[in-house]
Amino acid sequence: MTTSKKAPPKKAPSKKAAPRSRSILWPFLFGLLAIAGVLAAFVVAYIKLVIEPNLPSLDTLTDYTPKIPLRVYTADNVLIGEFGQEHREYVPIKQIPPILKTALLVTEDEGFYSHGGIAFTGVLRAMVANLAGGGMGQGASTITMQVARNFFLSREKTYTRKLYEVMLAYKIEEALTKDQILELYMNQIYLGQRAYGFASAARTYFGKPIQEVTVAESAMLAGLPKAPAANNPVANPKRARQRQLYILQRLRDRDYITDAQYRQAAREELHVQSDGQEFGAHAEYIAEAARQAMYEQFKEDTYTRGFNVYTTILSRDQDAAYVALRRNVMDYETRHGYRGPEAFVALPKAADARLEAIEQELAKRPASDGLLPAVVLGASTKMVRALAASGDVIDIAGEGLRFAAAALSANAQPHLRIKPGAVIRVMQDENKRWRITQLPEVAAAIVALNADDGSYRALVGGFDFSLSKFDHVTQAWRQPGSSIKPFVYSAALEKGFAPGTLINDAPLALGSADTGGQAWEPKNDDGFDGPISMRRALAKSKNIVSVRILREVGVPYAHAHLERFGFGADKHPRNLTLTLGTGSATPLQVAGGYAVFANGGYRVNPYLIRKVTDARGRVLFSAKPARAGMQGARVIDARNAFLMDSMLRDVVRSGTGAAAGQKLGRGDIAGKTGTTNDALDGWFAGYGANVVAVAWMGYDDPKSLGSREFGATLALPIWVDYMRVALAGKPEAQKPTPAGLAVADGDWRYQEYVAGGGVRRVGFDEGSEASDAVRALSILNGVDVGK
Repeated sequence: MTTSKKAPPKKAPSKKAAPRSRSILWPFLFGLLAIAGVLAAFVVAYIKLVIEPNLPSLDTLTDYTPKIPLRVYTADNVLIGEFGQEHREYVPIKQIPPILKTALLVTEDEGFYSHGGIAFTGVLRAMVANLAGGGMGQGASTITMQVARNFFLSREKTYTRKLYEVMLAYKIEEALTKDQILELYMNQIYLGQRAYGFASAARTYFGKPIQEVTVAESAMLAGLPKAPAANNPVANPKRARQRQLYILQRLRDRDYITDAQYRQAAREELHVQSDGQEFGAHAEYIAEAARQAMYEQFKEDTYTRGFNVYTTILSRDQDAAYVALRRNVMDYETRHGYRGPEAFVALPKAADARLEAIEQELAKRPASDGLLPAVVLGASTKMVRALAASGDVIDIAGEGLRFAAAALSANAQPHLRIKPGAVIRVMQDENKRWRITQLPEVAAAIVALNADDGSYRALVGGFDFSLSKFDHVTQAWRQPGSSIKPFVYSAALEKGFAPGTLINDAPLALGSADTGGQAWEPKNDDGFDGPISMRRALAKSKNIVSVRILREVGVPYAHAHLERFGFGADKHPRNLTLTLGTGSATPLQVAGGYAVFANGGYRVNPYLIRKVTDARGRVLFSAKPARAGMQGARVIDARNAFLMDSMLRDVVRSGTGAAAGQKLGRGDIAGKTGTTNDALDGWFAGYGANVVAVAWMGYDDPKSLGSREFGATLALPIWVDYMRVALAGKPEAQKPTPAGLAVADGDWRYQEYVAGGGVRRVGFDEGSEASDAVRALSILNGVDVGK
């Protein structure tokens, strides 16, 4: 019989062991508490002795002056220029849309209005995560702490810097209200694409003021602070979109927006400006002029103090001037043929190397508002295939090849031929079809003023500011040609001439006694008309008549008379060639001169800047222009201005500027063409209502514009295209007849000269008038000049 052994019963735990365990635990806990107390004391001492004394003053916050760039606007508040390293504008918290503030808070700091500057739960969570991860990966910064960091601290992740951040947050919360703190944050923070602050970001990404952003745009903007450089909609549209949807969901989940608003915002197509900065009008020359004027006074502060310059320019007029100039310059280019490719690039056989060579070449050649550079990949008389800088392959065929057809011929000169590797310019027509074009070599300019006060309405100083910053309106001193004649005629009126005065348009030989040098025989472009009235001579731009008038008036008198209109005495010759425009003037000077005829005889000083304000809207400068009608500004008699206006109207009714009158169909249009010798310059200067404008075309290195080109074919089309817009909706100007005029022999004359006899005759005392040919011509013209 086997006896089984039972397992020994388990020993019950001794009740005497507990006191021993507790005796070990309590000292350990007390030790930890002692260490914690020492650490806490050390931290408190460190804060009191080291951090608090070294906390920066909050003057930067309480007297916040952010680095805001210079901004330039049109008179109708369209942004046309910005100068400064940072895109920034200051907007008070009350002007920020509530939905944008809410979207930001639910994303960055939902308890902002309830905590005292520190979100302790977030801090503890971040500490645990950082200790577990062995670093400082999470920050748990409230908006107040971010303000402290952005204004005063570096972005290095250390515990010391974090202590400074916490203490500064407390200090900020004591000194400022919550709204003030949020206002600082929303105006200061960097949001990508050189945009600082949400107002600047709204303009940079969406091209609109912050007050106009939608719910969808607000969510997109609120997502930027987390990673502004990498996650903005220009740099990474996909990640920006994901962040936007996340924020929209949070807004919906917390009942800040409804389901319907959420769905609408999620579906909304955002129009993001791909270049990060677009202006409302092409006014680069104007913006640069405003920048220079501001820099003269404020130097480097110009770019940081948030000045706003409001010019006198009207955006509609400016756009019209820009389009008119470019269209007609390109028309001139078309008339004068294709000059060949801009360059040639060798195309390697390897695809990668070929692409790299093309990209390097195109990078040197910026686009010019639709005129895109491209490298030809293949070419025939039927089609050209080219690669644009965008990476798009462009096929050009049919009408798109017409302009450059000769360059596609097998017989084309090597430097003109379009072949693989040729760098060409392409553009799309109104039907989105590609065609070959070219960058113009010819220069052009147009300027328009309000004739009543001299304020600029439009200014385009060249074809493309990015290609040439030389402002031809204010900097190009060119021969004005026949556009100067009206000022000589104005001088003649003061010497007893009248629109009906007869001048002999016959060959004229001038000796050294007249010229002070070599003998000279001035010529007309259209032959001789014999006896002709001064009115008709101006309309037909008769050179010989102008010379005869100047010789009769006297060069010194006419030369001094020009100064009344703003022309520089040292820029015009003191001889008879003065009347043919052999001096020098800028388009701006010519416009100022014609303004005197337009406004009844008053000199106005052109001015560009209407008002300057600081970043907070305080007016620092306001223009007080002298207006036409102020007696001190009168430079010619009202009768003189009236008669010149009537003669200049005849120029556009039936003279060299008739195309202007025909195309605009107004009775108050007046002006004068101008073409210099060998067609080096083409001008048209004129006005309608109270708008005076001058257009010019020529080469920077003067050369002929073409034997069949004149002011009427070069500059007048620019002028007409602009004035069609500028005068739209304006009533025709009616000029009252001033006192002191009388009608004699069918035309106006100064009353004091009526008693002097019949029609005055000039140039009929040289023997030639007695010839049968001249007398016969006089009778054919219905004028008997007598013997």
